[in-house]
Formats: sequence, structure tokens, C-alpha cells
Amino acid sequence: MSSENSQAQLELRHITKQYPGVLANDDISLKVEAGGVHALLGENGAGKSTLVKIIYGVVKPDTGEILWDGKPVQILNPSHARRLGIGMVFQHFNLFDTLTIAENISLGMDNPGDLKTLATRVTEVSEHYGLPIDPRRHVHALSVGERQRVEIVRCLLQDPKLLIMDEPTSVLTPQEVDKLFETLRRLGEEGVSILYISHKLEEIRALCDDATVLRGGKVVATCDPREETSKSLAEMMIGSEIPVMQREASGDLGPPVLEVKGLSVKSDDPFGTSLKDIDLTVRGGEIIGIAGVGGNGQKELLQAISGETPVRDRAAVSIDGQACGRSGPTARRGLGLAFVPEERLGRGAVPEMTLAENTLLTGYQSGMVSRGLIRFGHKRQRATEIRRDFDVRSAGIDSEARSLSGGNLQKFIVGREMGLSPKLLILAYPTWGVDVGAATAIHQAVMDMSRQGVGIVIVSEDLDELFEICDRMAVIAEGRLSPVRNNGETSVEELGLWMSGEFDDEPSGAGAETSHAH
Repeated sequence: MSSENSQAQLELRHITKQYPGVLANDDISLKVEAGGVHALLGENGAGKSTLVKIIYGVVKPDTGEILWDGKPVQILNPSHARRLGIGMVFQHFNLFDTLTIAENISLGMDNPGDLKTLATRVTEVSEHYGLPIDPRRHVHALSVGERQRVEIVRCLLQDPKLLIMDEPTSVLTPQEVDKLFETLRRLGEEGVSILYISHKLEEIRALCDDATVLRGGKVVATCDPREETSKSLAEMMIGSEIPVMQREASGDLGPPVLEVKGLSVKSDDPFGTSLKDIDLTVRGGEIIGIAGVGGNGQKELLQAISGETPVRDRAAVSIDGQACGRSGPTARRGLGLAFVPEERLGRGAVPEMTLAENTLLTGYQSGMVSRGLIRFGHKRQRATEIRRDFDVRSAGIDSEARSLSGGNLQKFIVGREMGLSPKLLILAYPTWGVDVGAATAIHQAVMDMSRQGVGIVIVSEDLDELFEICDRMAVIAEGRLSPVRNNGETSVEELGLWMSGEFDDEPSGAGAETSHAH
């Protein structure tokens, strides 16, 4: 831990921020030392996002004081924050697909100068920090890891003294994470302070010098994470012991609930990825994980399975033995499909609608509508049950979806889909941005469903998650699906290599009949 007497780059004193019905930050004080990597930990809804928005000038605190370089300061807006030397890399990228890297970076700078000079600086800075990018490339052609580099380089061009990073590794391969850590350590050596938010506690222990833990908007602990275990850090965040997942051996697998045969789809999105001859069999009672770097065909595969993109060949997709390649989402749900999409707001839930109303979106076929009329009591009861069973933190079932934190909305959507008694459950990034307690609860619910004979497909970039709960795994790269391996017959390194497209084209559904045990 840094000594109490050393000069803090940033100091917060007694910061409080109240929203209607929610005390987001309650008397928070913390220090980030010059050149230090400081972790900000907490469950979803603990107040982390509000706090970093205050530091970056997006939100004004109600009370409290911010000291920058030891002097009191009022940060008026993000432009003011950048002038002071505060840069922020957000969890969700703010990039335009149709523009080049240089054009995107210029839009996020206060004084970008001419594009040619800027492009030269982008090349120099990106290579100096080991994050090489070509400023002439268009963003639509970049992998997610490369887009992350663009956001980081955009910040570094402004010579920040403090870099705020929100979940920076949630979409990176293991190899890209290693590269990012090298860069962050080099920045620390050059005197740049880093405020680092992540739910991946092993990363926190490997990278950070100090940690501040928030719970319910308050600081509940400060520690040196290198002297803690992932378990002890998680327990500080939750305030109790983490529930332990119960993995029991399942019985025999049921018949196939999803069969994908020779699925090829040409993407009509100029920046999309076409699918190439994909085979996959998922049987009742098993969990199959599909790993890969974002932008390699995950979206297109999910749309082809869910029915958002019907395909010409009816037999290319079968659910519960019924060929349904040409059918739309409603017909496929009628066959027993439930689906948690990647985008929570907009596709998983309607932002302006209440939780009770959002329950109706996919539940209207399960007793909430009778003879064309909504059964309001049934709808409200179901929303109440989801909120209770999945510990969704909100003011109530009449809260608008957009008022929930990302993790709480995710829990609600997962609970809503699981409550439909599906035969096949497709989950896209089920715990992205979700805290350790909620992730454990979602994983347990997924495993419980598989033991009830439901076939489950999880698309995720989090390899730890896939190894923890999946029976078999594959990788999607450039629209092709790798061979499917039993969990114990592959490794993080092999999957990381496959993510770059290096695998043989043996049938991707191979191993469908292999042994299986939770």
C-alpha cells in the first residue's frame, strides 16, 4: 500500500450523490496515488459507475470535495476532465464503424489538429505502448480487441495523468489481456495513475496496488489486493460468503434439442461476418459453450438460431426435431426456444417499459394473455417472482428497464427467459458486466436447468466462465465453428489459439455423442 503521506494524484472526500429513491454514493472518500493502479470493486449497483462519472465530469456530486494534484477542483464536464489530465475508457465503445481510426480519434479530442499529423501521432503512441494500430483502417474491419486499443490510444494521445478503465478486458482474448497489462504497467512506470474497474478478481490481484471496495454506495473496505484471495475480495464486495455452485452428475442426455446442419448465411451487413458451413448438435441436458473474439459471427449465428434471420434451407436449423430454418422467432419459441440476446436494452428489454411490461414481451405465450386480453395480475405476479428469485435490485416491478444497472437488468432478462420452461435455452454473454455474486447465481440457475433436461448454448468471450459450467466447447472464428471438445480435453491456450482462426476443419459438430458429466 502507498504511504499516507505521499501526494495523491486524485483524492475524493465525502462524495455523496442522491437520485430519486437511490443513494448512489454515500460519503465516499478515496485516494489514487501517482503512478499507482487502484481497483474500484463492488457489486452491480454498488455505486462504481456513478463515482467514475463524477470524476470524469459527467455527473455532479451533491456534496463532497475533489482534490486534483492536492488542490480542490470542480470538474465541470468531460472536456474539463480531459484538460486536467483525466482520460476514461468506457465499457461500451464509442466508435463509428464507417470512419477510419484516425477520424474516430479526432472526434474524441478537444484539439485534434489535422488528420495527417494526428495519424502519425497515433502510430507513434500506439507502437510506444505496445498497442499497434493502423490509423487508416476503418473501424468496421477491427476486432473487438483492436477497438479497445483505439479507445485506449485516444486517451493516451492526450497525455493523461489518470486513466479510468471500466471492465477493459471483458471482450479480450487471454493473449490480448496479457498485452494490455504490459501496457498498463508501462504507463504506471511513467507516472500515469490508473483507476481500474473489473469483476475479474484474479486480474485485480495480478495488476492493482490498492483497492477500494464499495457496497450499497458506501466504502466498506480498502486493501492491498495482492495480499487477498479472490474469495476474500468477493466476500468484501458481497458482505457474506459467496454461494458455492453445486455441480451434480446429470443423468443420460436426452435427444437433440438443437441441430444445425451445413448452416451458411451471407451477412447482409457490410460490416458483418458471413457464416460458413456450421454444424452443431445440442442434446437435452448438456451445456455447450461457444467462445470467440467479438465480431467473428456470434451475432449472425445467434440470429440464425433464434429466427431473426430465417434461412433458405428449412433443415439447416431444427429445434426439438422440427425443421424450422425458414420460421421466425415466434414459431421457434413455440417449439421451446428461449433466448437471452447480447444487447440488454433495445433487444432484451424495452428501455421505457416497466419490468412488469417487459415480462410480457416473451411470456405472452405462457398464460399472460387469454383470448387476446392481457391478464395483468398474472403478469405482475410473474415479474415479482423473477425479481425475488434472481435478486433483481430495483425500486419495484414498475421501475423502467433503463433505470436498472446493467447487471440487475441482465438478471431480470435471464430470469424471465428461464421462467418460460424452455427445451432449448440460448444465452449470449450471460454475465457480461455482472458482479461475482450475481454471476454465481446465474451459473447455478443454468446448471439446474440443464439437469432438468434443457439443452443450453452459451456464447461468451469469458473463457473462465465457459470452463466453469460447460460440458463441451467450441470456438467461432471468421464465421467458422471449430471442432467441439469435451471440457476436460481442451485448454485456455488451445481455445485462445483457435480464436485467431487456427483450427482444422474437422466437422464442427464432432464429438456430439461423447460422454458427458457435470
